[in-house]
Amino acid sequence: MKLKLATLALGAVMAAGPVMADLVFPSLSYRTGPYAAGGIPFADGYADYFTLLNERDGGIGGVMARVIECETGYNTEKGVECYEATKGEGSLVYQPLSTGITYQLIPKSTADGIPMHTMGYGRTSAANGKVFTHTFNYPGNYWNGASGAINHLLDINGGDIKGKTVALVYHNSAYGKEPIRTLEELKAKHGYELTLLPVDHPGQEQKSQWLQIRRERPDYVIMYGWGVMNQVAIQEAANIRFPMENFIGIWWSGAEHDVMPAGEKAHGYKAVTFHNVGRDFPVFDDIQKYVVETGKAAGAGDQIGTAVYNRGLYAAMLAAEAAKTAQEIHGTKDITPAMMRDGMEALKIDEAKMTALGMPNFGPAFEVSCENHGGPGLVGVTQWDATKKTWTLISDFKPTDADVIDPLIAQDSGAYATENKLEEACK
Repeated sequence: MKLKLATLALGAVMAAGPVMADLVFPSLSYRTGPYAAGGIPFADGYADYFTLLNERDGGIGGVMARVIECETGYNTEKGVECYEATKGEGSLVYQPLSTGITYQLIPKSTADGIPMHTMGYGRTSAANGKVFTHTFNYPGNYWNGASGAINHLLDINGGDIKGKTVALVYHNSAYGKEPIRTLEELKAKHGYELTLLPVDHPGQEQKSQWLQIRRERPDYVIMYGWGVMNQVAIQEAANIRFPMENFIGIWWSGAEHDVMPAGEKAHGYKAVTFHNVGRDFPVFDDIQKYVVETGKAAGAGDQIGTAVYNRGLYAAMLAAEAAKTAQEIHGTKDITPAMMRDGMEALKIDEAKMTALGMPNFGPAFEVSCENHGGPGLVGVTQWDATKKTWTLISDFKPTDADVIDPLIAQDSGAYATENKLEEACK
């Protein structure tokens, strides 16, 4: 079911159960525009998981979940409008799925007392819970992704990448610029050369960047792209015969729709990740039975098991588990946003819990605390098989370089606290 508001493409999905008792999870989605290829499967995975909980389990702790979907078009202004239009619905936690929207909502959601989860995107230093009391970015962030990519290069080069050349092809936005400082710090530590190649929104024009790569022939290319930029970059890499096994994307550049247009030429392309890939997990059997076959899927049901669908489902699972934790902490089923924040800050995910949820080895075990809203920052690597048309996780979820990342988080969050005259929490 979808409910249209007057000025926003706002839809309410799964309005089951008594209205006053619903647990509300807004979804700031984008099913239109140049970033829809990623926005659609994430939104579908997010909505389908809550539908599964409603249909199979009778909701969360006996209370039905309600997903409110609002179309942002990946536009920051529209994203803020969606937030303002939905926060009064009893919204428990926001997932903006946009770094630009995240930056705008950090002060607003904090002032409103509503938590925000920016899993694998947003402001990286929000991992410091002593400063960002209502923003969480567990289990990994952009800087973990950059370090994870460099760690992979170290792994395949015997631990030594001194003198190697690395090019960063990045979306010329707040999102795409996030890893630069980390890669520069890691460059100083490991002795590689770094070339920065920005690509303007939306990323359809990249001829000059790939001409430079063809001319300079870097050993490796790292990409922080999103939307149409990804498939254009991979096609351009194929055109100049750049070795795909030396081309590594951040998790937002590692979806099926990114590599499929290049066909066999995309074989071997890699991406870092903080969750598993594929549909060989029991939870998808339940999604098929309770959601797809009953006609309650958010989309056509054809995205199940794809990389970004899995991410949306994973985000919903973490939100649901935090809601359960909040119910346990406060001894009530009808939790408020403040209680939800407490649940997120006390969230514990281990393998036993993941297995019980039908998601064994789907993501790393981690704990959240008042001080650490970012989790452990463990990162794995996936690789695309163009023949089988599947991603494969080719490494465990491994630690990233805390010696480099933690001081950067402290520095950036400290500057934010000074600028906004914030007192440190968690005392």
